[in-house]
Amino acid sequence: MLVFLLIKFMIIEAKQISKIFNKNQNNEVRAFENLDLNIPKGSCTLIKGSSGSGKSTLLAILSCLMKPTSGQYFCCGEQVSRWSEKFLTQFRQKHIGIIFQHFHLIKGLDVFTNISLPLLPIFPKKQIEKAVLEAIDKVNISHRQNFNIDSLSGGELQRTAIARALVADPDILFADEPTSHLDSANSLLMLDIFQKLKAEGKTILITSHDSLVENHPIIDSVLSLSK
Repeated sequence: MLVFLLIKFMIIEAKQISKIFNKNQNNEVRAFENLDLNIPKGSCTLIKGSSGSGKSTLLAILSCLMKPTSGQYFCCGEQVSRWSEKFLTQFRQKHIGIIFQHFHLIKGLDVFTNISLPLLPIFPKKQIEKAVLEAIDKVNISHRQNFNIDSLSGGELQRTAIARALVADPDILFADEPTSHLDSANSLLMLDIFQKLKAEGKTILITSHDSLVENHPIIDSVLSLSK
């Protein structure tokens, strides 16, 4: 009888990573040091900690927006911690979606156009339209797709930001304090969207100090950072 062992693919692996700002200077700041991290594909991880504990810095490194000072970082099986910005940009476009704490949507543009931006000028118009409509449908904001974002509520802005992060169909979704601007009802709606995305096989990392997020069944593991 043959026995098959199911080994989960670790989509994120960090080995002894540290981030030190202004190293060896009088204003040196150690965000975190010698951190190990293993995150399986298709899971949801919460990164929590007090203000200044390094949550957002860690998220920036894991989403390839910043490099660690030392240590090794593997994402989707690739050691990306020493790649040039050119290759990191290409890697992010293919594998990573980011929901920023303050949305970073462009005022004066409508919902559809904001969501389409990560695909410009890479893909042809028809492919972009198809991808945007699919992302809009996933977050239930099709009724606002032609509205200027200046007219949206906080919950609608968050859903637009989620759709923009999803439009390129990334493997990993990073969300930095996604409930900080939302009331409890909209926070739960957002977590329901995340739960559906997780069921589709997306890997999700969330930074938050919100107990509503920590206690939600979507969370598989919690990483606590301290100053």
